Amino acid sequence: MIQDIYPSRLKNEYHNYDIRETDRLLVFDDDGKILLGEKEGEAVFLSGRDICADEAIYLFSLDETRFFLYMGDRHVTGEGSHYYSVREVRERFLQKDVFVIFTGYHLWKWYNDNRYCGKCRHSLVVSESERALICPECKNTIYPRINPAVIVGVIKGERMLITKYRTGYGHSALVAGFTEIGETLEETVAREVMEETGVSVKTIRYYRSQPWGMAQDLLVGFFCEADGDGEIRMDEKELKYAAWVKREDIELQPNNLSLTNEMMTVFKENRLG
Repeated sequence: MIQDIYPSRLKNEYHNYDIRETDRLLVFDDDGKILLGEKEGEAVFLSGRDICADEAIYLFSLDETRFFLYMGDRHVTGEGSHYYSVREVRERFLQKDVFVIFTGYHLWKWYNDNRYCGKCRHSLVVSESERALICPECKNTIYPRINPAVIVGVIKGERMLITKYRTGYGHSALVAGFTEIGETLEETVAREVMEETGVSVKTIRYYRSQPWGMAQDLLVGFFCEADGDGEIRMDEKELKYAAWVKREDIELQPNNLSLTNEMMTVFKENRLG
């Protein structure tokens, strides 16, 4: 999956660092596209030498490489660089680069969406001690947003419930959805499967989780079994396809970045314990 970058390690503790010339710089435009070069399939980031020191904020480190977010207002360019959407990044670059960019996008989105206090409308300032935005007027504190969502592998014998979204991502998928207020993750699983496909489920069990920065999500994977005959009544507003598919007939996604693809692979190869 996207976060499986061992032996490298993401160090996401907040530090009030100043950017150095050799540090990597993530530059997003107003549409959330990132400015990158490319060399032999690897993303080439801008660096601290491309901006003034007070125009960047520290994000995280990958091993000993430090990454910063460009916070200035002027237009920044890089020789041989182009703007790519996060979806283009997913399909174009190496896994480690995609993980860095998705995680950076998650934080860029949060900073970009939270410029003013929701209580008193005063401009927010960056905390010097933690990853937070603070209102100097009313002391309201805002932390990064993380959306919990479930990915569900529903099984009926030797078949898995495979779906495809009505719009957006076009490859094979599993039932997925966001957790609502006052709801447990297990309740989300049962509700989302019922809403999208009309199938009741039982024996809900946790599998793995995954950060998914392109949507500010934390994805939580569950497997479960169909309860009853498994008749599908598809929500045509959400899906364009939903079917029980034999192991050997499951069409996997084109890369191994997503929790969804790993769960389909585990079932397809009969490796689910």
